[in-house]
Amino acid sequence: MESQIRKQVLVTGGAGFVGSHLCERLLADGHDVICVDNFFTGTKDNVLHLLNNPHFEIMRHDVTFPLYVEVDEIYNLACPASPIHYQHDPVQTTKTSVHGAINMLGLAKRVNAKIFQASTSEVYGDPKIHPQTEDYWGYVNPIGFRSCYDEGKRCAETLFFDYRRQHNLRIKVARIFNTYGPKMHPNDGRVVSNFIMQALQGLPITIYGDGSQSRSFCYVDDLVEVFVRLMASPDDFTGPVNTGNPGEFTIKELAEKIIDLTGSSSKLDYQPLPSDDPIQRQPDISLAREKLGWEPNIQLEEGLKKTIPYFAALLKS
Repeated sequence: MESQIRKQVLVTGGAGFVGSHLCERLLADGHDVICVDNFFTGTKDNVLHLLNNPHFEIMRHDVTFPLYVEVDEIYNLACPASPIHYQHDPVQTTKTSVHGAINMLGLAKRVNAKIFQASTSEVYGDPKIHPQTEDYWGYVNPIGFRSCYDEGKRCAETLFFDYRRQHNLRIKVARIFNTYGPKMHPNDGRVVSNFIMQALQGLPITIYGDGSQSRSFCYVDDLVEVFVRLMASPDDFTGPVNTGNPGEFTIKELAEKIIDLTGSSSKLDYQPLPSDDPIQRQPDISLAREKLGWEPNIQLEEGLKKTIPYFAALLKS
C-alpha cells in the first residue's frame, strides 16, 4: 500500500497553524518530513516537540526564492492566511502566493514530485451562489484590501493547472474554508481566536456588522485528514476540491457559544463591517464525499472544547 512506503515530504508553511498539524500527521504516518517556514506567521513553538524526531527537519526559507531539495511530495501551505497578516505587507502576500507557487511547481517538475496547493474559499470572493461548489468561478474584487490574498491564491490555482497541462505535473488543489483548532495564532484577527481570547479575558466580544453573516468552521484534524486523502487519490483527480465543514453558524451564534463554553462575562460589541467581508461562506463538500469518502467528524462545540484550553494555557504563560 502507498501509505506504507516512507516518503520524503516537503511542507511549506510547516510551522504555521495548519502546517504544524500536517507535519505531525505525516510523521505519524511514517514519512520523512522537511518543514520549511520563514516564520512570518509560523512559530518554532508549533513544532518544538518534533525537533527530536530523526525523521523531521526544519529549514528557515522563504518560498519566494527557489528551493533545491529531493522530495517525493510537496504540500504548499506557505502564505499568511488571516487578514491582519496578509494585509500587513500585501505585495509580499501576492509574491508568496504567486512566486511561491512558481518555485514549488518548478521544484516538483525537477524532481517529479506530486504537489498539493492549499488554496482557499477566498477564491469565491463574496459569492453570489450558496453554498459554494467547485465549478463556481467566484465574485472577487481585484483591487480591494483583500485582493492580495484572494487574487494571489486564484493566480496560484491557474499556475497549478497550467503546469499540469504544459508539463503533465501531478497536482492536487484543496480550497480551505474557515479552520480552527489549537496552535492558531492568538492575534491573527480570525474570528474563532479573537472570540476565545476576548472571552477568556472577559473583554467585550467584537462583532462586525449585526452578526448575521455566516461562516462554516472546520476543526483542523478533519482538514488534515482530507489533505492526506486528496494527496493519496488517483492522479487524474486534481481538484479543486472544497475542504471544510458545511455546518453553518452566524457570527453571533459563534460568539454566544464561546461565551457559554468559557463561562465568560463578556458582552457583545457591535462594530461596522469591513470592506469586501463576505456575507456567507459555506462549502458544498459533495465532491470530497464522492471522490475521497471524506466528511468532517468533529462538530463545532466539540472542536471548541479542544481549542479553548490551548488559548487558556497561552494566557497563563
